[in-house]
Amino acid sequence: MTSVTDMGRGALRAIALAIVMAAAGPAFAQDSSAPALPQQDAQVQRGAVTNLPLPRYVSLKGSEGNARRGPSLSHRIDWVFRHAGMPLRVVAEFGHWRRVEDKDGAGGWVHYALLSGVRTALVTEDMLPLRTRPHLDADMVARAELGAILRLNECEPDWCRVSGGGQRGWVPKTSIWGVDAKELRD
Repeated sequence: MTSVTDMGRGALRAIALAIVMAAAGPAFAQDSSAPALPQQDAQVQRGAVTNLPLPRYVSLKGSEGNARRGPSLSHRIDWVFRHAGMPLRVVAEFGHWRRVEDKDGAGGWVHYALLSGVRTALVTEDMLPLRTRPHLDADMVARAELGAILRLNECEPDWCRVSGGGQRGWVPKTSIWGVDAKELRD
């Protein structure tokens, strides 16, 4: 029999994930790495707790949030998010806990009280121009630095209207993280 000390960290994580998945039931067992399908094309996966779509985007409510290895305070903190408003992707639910990921896939289980439904986006292109209209030829009203967190407003098929720092404008969806490619917002 293999002892816990003989197991690698990867094996322990796999066991812990299997335990959480078994406890959460069949709604959690689906592959969370699969791309989100638009509502009109396929049936949307729903969270077992909130019945909201999975995956979905939220933001960090405060200036700091602990991401834990499992869905309880007794689990070790693996990651700390330190930017208020940071967009996060919810990929699973268990009780009062949400499994979230950042742009790079880092994350863990965060208590739902630390999350907000306010939609934000992370700028993924340095000195991204904010434009007056959703068109590359439109006038530029401001520039956003790489890593800036902007409030997400409406989105068309290829463009989203964002605001931040007292400015607002349109940016290509491909230049931000926090909205799905086929997502439309009013």
